Amino acid sequence: MVQQAKLAVVCLILTLALMAQISEAANGGIATYWGQYSDETEGTLGEACATKLYSYINIASIAQFGDGNDLVLNLAGHCTPPDCTHIGEQIKTCQVLHGVKIFISLGGENGNYNLTSPEDAKHVADQLWDSYLGGTYSTATLPFGDAVLDGVDFDLVGSNTKYDADLAYYLKAINQQGIKPVYLSAAPQCPYPDYYLQNALDTGLFDYVWVQFYDNSPCEYSNVTGTAGLLSAWNTWTSKLKGSGKLFLGVPASIDAASTGYIPADVLNNEILPLIKATPKYGGIMVWNRYYDRLSNYSFAIIDFVKLKNNQQLPTMRMYQYE
Repeated sequence: MVQQAKLAVVCLILTLALMAQISEAANGGIATYWGQYSDETEGTLGEACATKLYSYINIASIAQFGDGNDLVLNLAGHCTPPDCTHIGEQIKTCQVLHGVKIFISLGGENGNYNLTSPEDAKHVADQLWDSYLGGTYSTATLPFGDAVLDGVDFDLVGSNTKYDADLAYYLKAINQQGIKPVYLSAAPQCPYPDYYLQNALDTGLFDYVWVQFYDNSPCEYSNVTGTAGLLSAWNTWTSKLKGSGKLFLGVPASIDAASTGYIPADVLNNEILPLIKATPKYGGIMVWNRYYDRLSNYSFAIIDFVKLKNNQQLPTMRMYQYE
């Protein structure tokens, strides 16, 4: 009887895991960036997850890395390391209770970062592993306590080097020693190929690629040019992106979130999403960023249109019954 109950529990766990995989494969999701404002203006990470709007949240950001330097986490008005362990509790709640994948984002526009060699890339990968991804180095700095993040986001807009690719390889190699997979994401600009990230993307190792279709006039939506340039660039990324990663259309959450490229929700829902959801690498939408999204409710307006692919339904899953 005990053995049957154990077997039933194992079957239930496997079924739930399979359902989660099928759900992610069949549905689009929304990603966003969080971390560069304050609890009062942006809300906490836990509050962002509790909205159930997001499938992926990038914590921004590690503003310094490489060249032999220590990692420096900058979370603006939220906390100053080492006093960020309360965010670790929020990370665990986001992952376990809300099913949100949490990434630590590298770089940003105002960071101090550079990779000088393959050895330097290996050192940064080891630092990330020990501090954020479940490493076992006993004296490592743990800004989020014992929380284990799901992956690393490359938002490298100031470092054009082949060693970004080395960093991706070393991070993926951690999969073989970690307690769970290490996912990689990246945020290139929509003109293809991306000036800063193309070497890394060409490894084919990235699981999620949120392309920034804003502040880039040749390939963004505008009231004048409409959707043509955007859709052309999307198709280029779909055909050129190596590996099995999913593509996300990066959009501003409001007209104030970017200089150009804002897409009204009704245009996104009715004119763009029906077309890009039909492409094989479609993964969803990246909304920049949580601060503006909280003000505008943009994700709330688009989430039902982002989710389910055209004419696709999830299979019915059998739920195990046991005594």
